Amino acid sequence: MVIIHLFTTLDLTKRTQASQKVTLVGIAVDFLLAILKVITGSIGNSGALIADGAHSFSDLLSDGLVLYATKHSTLDADEEHPYGHNRFETVAILGLAIILTIVGLGIILNAIIKLTNHMTLSHSALLLNITILSIFSKEALYWYTLKVANDYESDLLKANAWHHRSDALSSIVVLIGILGSLNNYPYLDSIAAIVVGVMIIYIAWKLGLSATKELVDTSIDAQQVAELKNALVQINDVNSVHSLRTRKIGHTISCDVHIQVDPFLSVSEGHMISISVERVAKKCLKNLNDVTVHIDVEDDETNSPYKILPERSEALVILTKALLNKKYSSEISRIQLHYLESKIHVDFYLPLKCIQTDNTADKILSKLQEIVNNLDNFGKIKVYFSQN
Repeated sequence: MVIIHLFTTLDLTKRTQASQKVTLVGIAVDFLLAILKVITGSIGNSGALIADGAHSFSDLLSDGLVLYATKHSTLDADEEHPYGHNRFETVAILGLAIILTIVGLGIILNAIIKLTNHMTLSHSALLLNITILSIFSKEALYWYTLKVANDYESDLLKANAWHHRSDALSSIVVLIGILGSLNNYPYLDSIAAIVVGVMIIYIAWKLGLSATKELVDTSIDAQQVAELKNALVQINDVNSVHSLRTRKIGHTISCDVHIQVDPFLSVSEGHMISISVERVAKKCLKNLNDVTVHIDVEDDETNSPYKILPERSEALVILTKALLNKKYSSEISRIQLHYLESKIHVDFYLPLKCIQTDNTADKILSKLQEIVNNLDNFGKIKVYFSQN
């Protein structure tokens, strides 16, 4: 079993720096917009703009969550987190989904209240200017954050980008509400707010569903799995591929796979095949971080004899007792066991000096086969003679 790590420290450092930079820019913009919206809303008597300011303050909370997650998700594995900290991002996405849901419900509730409580606005030019500034600022943040997210394939930043867009959408609602109030259509604000609130909750649901799937180890796309399996089957000396499992861990992918090979290969040959499997897998799947390869001599999905067969140490004791009971005196230098077809097949290695006449080898083979045939769970034998 071999595990390979493909991301370099430099890649992770650049990813972390870019994520922190875009998040800090978002924090600065959100803080200024929140202050401007609350002050302007209070001056202009706009409950919608004050609520939008509260929405921007909630963005500060999500930005802080993203900043914390991007910092800790790239930490090296330790005793408490042997598989790394990538799922800090997944938990943060789930947190963002919860925040967006609360914001969406808040917008809907505020809109319902406004349906029965209309207020006369003042300082309309100032209200409109701040609202338009909010729309363009948050939309710019959305595209900036989304670009960095795509460059470094960060689902967490993509989630935060959508949070920025939700704020832009809520500011559009405020703009519509202000224009509607100024033109004697006060209900327009509340209706639009309810629509946007539903949109924000839908975005939150999609993000939360994605994070939840990852937390419960849902496999990656089925087509990607099929492509990976097909690539592995093409490797020389790989007889078949089974028990191929994948999962997402933050922005990375982890997989483990069982590879069936010739049962009589040496351990070192099997290891070399596993190295080839890792190399092909990392070329086939982008962001593949951990690859665990199990070398099998049989398809253990359909044939699992090992639960009933004695382990090597016990099997050697059984063989030794049987040889002693039959008073077998020839020197055996080594015994090799093969667990195949629900049986233990045995290779006996004897020194060449055991062969005294032309038919000695046949007698030894016949004697050993007779002994093994009387043992439960044992099958075929082979005898090898060498000078060593």
